[in-house]
Amino acid sequence: MSLPQVYKSNALVEAQYRLSVVEQRIMLACISQVRRDGPITDEKLYSVSAADIATMSDTSTKQAYRELEKAALRLKRREVRLVEEPNGKGHKRKVMLTGWVQTIFYIEEEGRVELRFTKDMLPYLTELSTQFTRYALADVAHMTSAHAIRLYELLCQWRGTGKREVEIDWLREAFQLGDKYPAIKDFKRWVIEPAVEQINEHSPLQVKWDQRKTGRRVTHLTFTFSEKPSERLSKTAGGKARAKAAKPPQRSASALYGIPMAIIEKNARSGELSEDTALRLLDEAKRGKVRGE
Repeated sequence: MSLPQVYKSNALVEAQYRLSVVEQRIMLACISQVRRDGPITDEKLYSVSAADIATMSDTSTKQAYRELEKAALRLKRREVRLVEEPNGKGHKRKVMLTGWVQTIFYIEEEGRVELRFTKDMLPYLTELSTQFTRYALADVAHMTSAHAIRLYELLCQWRGTGKREVEIDWLREAFQLGDKYPAIKDFKRWVIEPAVEQINEHSPLQVKWDQRKTGRRVTHLTFTFSEKPSERLSKTAGGKARAKAAKPPQRSASALYGIPMAIIEKNARSGELSEDTALRLLDEAKRGKVRGE
């Protein structure tokens, strides 16, 4: 049985949006159910349960149940900013601001979410024949950084070349960081380094990165990447067993930046993403402001 695959238009991969890790897992689990060669219809409901999320991410079912309802409520309000290039009829870029889902149901007794994608979103998920990015849902299932998932998608878009250079300002906009981490050292420490670490640990890619200056200012990041040896081996005859034996154990997803999720949830502010809470707690810990379990 083949693993579920995620198909996204390249325009959606490069879009500007921000989702938490749990929101990403819900969206990607549903996107993996969309038939790429199917008709565009906004009538179909896609479903994912807390048990599905727990199995996919190797987290506890109890934790998944607790997070699923909150994430479902937030997803209805999440927006995505897409840039469509001119199609020959004009010289100005067309920017679209739309939502991910038009309707979302949370079935409390079953710990399950059902959703319909917006009509504007569907062309970026189905009837894709060119200009799309594909990867296995399992590649990102164990990542606990939303930035890692986004960066992985951006690298997969250029998987055939093994190299991608991006402007830092563009990447900040794509991740919708706003005024967070204005100093390059903080941006690298809290965004790039953890993202690359998780990609190297959990995905089939091995990634290295460097920076490039324009004048005295660091303006670009260059990522070089390739398939891990074990992944290449698994594609050859008889290589699956050896690849499985060589695969390192997965890190537990019950903590973020070394902080237990229970602590993060207890200290989270209204509307604050888990990743932002964890980073804030690291700073507050020095001043003794973190409440324990």
